Amino acid sequence: QVHLVDSGGGSVQAGGSLRLSCAVSGYSYKRACMGWFRQAPGKEREGVAVIDSEGSTTYADSVKGRFTISQDNAKNTLYLQMNSLKPEDTAMYYCAAGPPWLRAVHLGENEFNYWGQGTQVTVSS
Repeated sequence: QVHLVDSGGGSVQAGGSLRLSCAVSGYSYKRACMGWFRQAPGKEREGVAVIDSEGSTTYADSVKGRFTISQDNAKNTLYLQMNSLKPEDTAMYYCAAGPPWLRAVHLGENEFNYWGQGTQVTVSS
């Protein structure tokens, strides 16, 4: 059974940093395409960053230069380093796992099969 457990969220002031983690079990993590998504109150869920099995990445324009997606294959863990946080980054953040053929060329979520429970990020001004 596949489990994704998100953690690392919290409350920070604008300009601060957080690192989200996603521990993956029961899945061929090393060959998966992994992504971070977020959903703010009253808004649709949107893609934030994706990393594929070849290590290629793609980011939403709103987070480029501030967020970095990475993974530790030895620990089966996905990370999202978030710097220079803004109030508009406030949302529930979810990690997701997709099939190995999926490439990091877009931020659509349709191909992602497994999801974490989410971790809340709140940025105050």
